[in-house]
Amino acid sequence: MGVFVLLIIPCGLATGLAEIVGVRFIGAVFGAAMISNSPGTVVDIAGHDSLALCMSWYSIAPLNGPVTGPLIGGFVYENLGWRWGNWLAMILAGAAVLMLACVKETYAPALLKKKAARMRKETGDDRWWCRHDQRISTFQLLKINLSRPFVLAVTEPILWFFNIWISVIYGILYLCFVAYPIVFTQHRGWTVGQSGLAFLGIGVGTLLGIALEPLWRRIINSSPKKDPETGRAAPEATALVMSIGALLTPLGQLVFSWTCLPASIHPAIPIAFGIPFGMGNTLSFIYGSNYLAGAYGIYAASALAGNAVMRSIVGAVLPLAGPAMYKAMTPQWAGTFLGLCEVLLIPIPFAFYRYGDRIRGRSRVIRAMREEKARGDKRQARQAARRERAEKRAKTAGPARRGEDDKM
Repeated sequence: MGVFVLLIIPCGLATGLAEIVGVRFIGAVFGAAMISNSPGTVVDIAGHDSLALCMSWYSIAPLNGPVTGPLIGGFVYENLGWRWGNWLAMILAGAAVLMLACVKETYAPALLKKKAARMRKETGDDRWWCRHDQRISTFQLLKINLSRPFVLAVTEPILWFFNIWISVIYGILYLCFVAYPIVFTQHRGWTVGQSGLAFLGIGVGTLLGIALEPLWRRIINSSPKKDPETGRAAPEATALVMSIGALLTPLGQLVFSWTCLPASIHPAIPIAFGIPFGMGNTLSFIYGSNYLAGAYGIYAASALAGNAVMRSIVGAVLPLAGPAMYKAMTPQWAGTFLGLCEVLLIPIPFAFYRYGDRIRGRSRVIRAMREEKARGDKRQARQAARRERAEKRAKTAGPARRGEDDKM
């Protein structure tokens, strides 16, 4: 994150597009750590019952970024110039670095390894250990941790569907950077700053989806899909809310496309339909992430990191093709095409609600996790039995020793 902040400086001082693109590429390599690791950190910190709420608060940043960016950036550009967009980003990112310096470690395996090492040092007993105390080289550790998100993305059927679904939705969200200026600046004659205000509909939808978290939690908890071991809502219960998001997103996209032009249609109508579009994106992203967190457990960070990489790539590439597409098809037909793409993806969350448990059961990684958990439960049961037998022997041996002492 610190390197990312420093690389904003040459962007602000650049004299040509090639310089900006080159520095942005290098900066993205370092800045991507925040996108890929943040969801896993939220999973580490939050409990099962508060995960949806915590993920909702975290999601304000990646989902409202496309809203606040044009909204603030448009007026900054008009009044201070384009370079000040970089300086403002550097100030905010620098403040984030200072806050990150105060955050403690949250990854459970790392915490267990530190605790075991501390106990060995304090007691002088080398028998203190944890199952994560595998002595591997730094290179091997980097190889495993950096490759796991991509391995899971390629080998896990659950992630095939989720990565495609979330990536398409995320990419279409970022195409709004292209569509909104075309509609509101070129065709309706708004200024750059005024066209940024059109994103408020999406922002309101995002915040509304987050504010209704108690309702979504009630829907999830009332679902008949329960974990047989804990009695809590199974990951498939979150697919109910994902399904609502999958329906709202194309609704907002299609109606926006049909009402954005001609300019004789009041602009409040297409802006208002950014609300269901923004809410649908929010529900799909948040509760899709919750599903992956619930399904993959200790590997949730890797699953979410792979998903973040995929959606970020699509979100970066699609806007590059946006101007040509909107010019060739017109905003109405291009938006309709994108909305129909989202319609085609609606069955994915419904299928996971109906068959998600079977799909999870066929996952090689999830089966291995379940087998490891079963072995751990057996070990704990054996240890508990040994402790119980030892306590019984101690109780029976105590009276016998007291009797011998009395005879003496």
